[in-house]
Amino acid sequence: MSRLFKRTDMCGQLTADDIGRNVTINGWVAKRRNLGGLIFCDIRDKQGIVQVVFNDDIPKELFDKADSLRSEYVVGIKGEVRRRESVNPDMKTGEIEIFASDLEIYSTSETPPIYVKDDDNVSEDLRLRYRYLDLRKPSMQKNLMFRHKVMKICRDYFDENGFCEIETPILIKSTPEGARDYIVPSRTRAGEFYALPQSPQMFKQLLMVSGCDRYMQIAKCFRDEDLRADRQPEFTQIDLEMSFVDEDDIMTMQEGFIKRLMKEAKGVDVETPFLRMKYDEAMTRFGSDKPDLRFGFELKDLESVMTGHEFPPVDNALADGGSVRGICVTGAADMYTRKKIDKLTDHIKSFGATGMIWIKLTKDGYSSSINKFYDADALAKIGEVFGAKEGDLILIVANRDKVVFDSLGFLRRHLAGELGLLKDDDFKFLWVTDFPLFEYDEEEGRYQAMHHPFTAPKDEDIDKVESDPGNAHAKAYDIVLNGVELGGGSIRIHDRDLQSMMFRALGLSDQEIEEKFGFLVEAFKYGAPPHGGLAYGLDRLVMLLSGEKSIRDVMAFPKNQNAQCMVCGAPAPVDPSQLDELYISVNQTEEAEAE
Repeated sequence: MSRLFKRTDMCGQLTADDIGRNVTINGWVAKRRNLGGLIFCDIRDKQGIVQVVFNDDIPKELFDKADSLRSEYVVGIKGEVRRRESVNPDMKTGEIEIFASDLEIYSTSETPPIYVKDDDNVSEDLRLRYRYLDLRKPSMQKNLMFRHKVMKICRDYFDENGFCEIETPILIKSTPEGARDYIVPSRTRAGEFYALPQSPQMFKQLLMVSGCDRYMQIAKCFRDEDLRADRQPEFTQIDLEMSFVDEDDIMTMQEGFIKRLMKEAKGVDVETPFLRMKYDEAMTRFGSDKPDLRFGFELKDLESVMTGHEFPPVDNALADGGSVRGICVTGAADMYTRKKIDKLTDHIKSFGATGMIWIKLTKDGYSSSINKFYDADALAKIGEVFGAKEGDLILIVANRDKVVFDSLGFLRRHLAGELGLLKDDDFKFLWVTDFPLFEYDEEEGRYQAMHHPFTAPKDEDIDKVESDPGNAHAKAYDIVLNGVELGGGSIRIHDRDLQSMMFRALGLSDQEIEEKFGFLVEAFKYGAPPHGGLAYGLDRLVMLLSGEKSIRDVMAFPKNQNAQCMVCGAPAPVDPSQLDELYISVNQTEEAEAE
């Protein structure tokens, strides 16, 4: 049985101020070097690394024990802090080292399948398979501690502002809208199922009906959808709801939170109030409902200067009710060869674009991909729209509005990244407001709620809910940072007549309303206050503020691209007797059985 050394200090917190002190540390061996009469060990815990020295002044038995140490052994060490002869400026503890007087090996380690260091270059699946080793890396420890700090600031701020943290159910009723639900079978009610919540939306509204006034929760949510760098099947929201408020009240409260978060977590002062921009303006200027304001390259409408030249791509797009728009990329004419421009064109084909027009302004004048249709004067008129200067590159897309906006929105940010304009220390916050209330589903041939059917329309658009749904706007808002949506929310409908109008506009029958939303509609019969809220994606927020590229790097045990937990092997088969208890039989295809 090993002795337990009671720790006096964390490895990474020792400094020159501790010289002369006798200390006790616990941790993992990061590295060991035997130089004959001296053994050097780097010992690591979650706060950092410190160098420990064993010399031949200590008993031979202890020196031999130190010589037996290998990477990832777990140890306790006692010793005196001394000034280091060769200072290591790259280490926080680089001025000092510990001369060991005692050592206890708590456990040994086999050779790890991955290196426990930040620049190991190992595949992501291997990192996730041995996540408990991956989490020992200094960068991962730092990310987990930063995530904790963000959560603490969140709880403190909203507590100080009268919010009550309340847990909502995890096992709820399935409401198949939007992403697919994760389904959980019931053992006690044969053939019936729970769903895991995609958000606490309806329950937090019920809490407002209950008189809770201000609610918050750091909530687990689940969506059965394809994964990307900023998505996971299970994720965490900072979920909020307030009673007797309008949009300004909610946005002001959130600006206070973000200001405090940025100051305490990042040491950055941000100015409030944040810029506000309506959805329609964001799309026409930036091609995105989450515009990045760190650079220019704004979209321009080119219909007036590009019609009348019998150029089919432009004429056909306009005839079909689309548009022709472009961006001007400052100083990029020489950087982007025809080959690179063709590659950009291939990129935007994923958004439905069939091609892209390019124009360069060089010292010799204008050159372009449309010289056969537009002469020098016509190209100059296009350049004037942008105020183009020598060395600029103009990129143009003609198509349906959605294709044009998606393509140019992607291009402006993609090119800004390639040109080094996306500075991590430049924080541009804004609110995007007045979203469309509905969006048209081509496959189903009907309008759907852009957010959810409880989002309130703008007061001036109430009469459009049924008569002109395509032009109705919502009391909805997103908070955006550097081209990333941090959170979104809306004022909710609390008037029963208006709620019925929304349901009719969505083409929902009384039976569908009862099946999907009956319990919430019934609650509204008994007095619902005006209310609204917002939810942040906590994982995405932490990822952005910590400078990581994937939310998997700010979560302890994320799933991989196939929604698998590589540590425990979920999802996995279960014992047939468990399925019998749940009244479930599994039908597998031959392909699935083979897999």
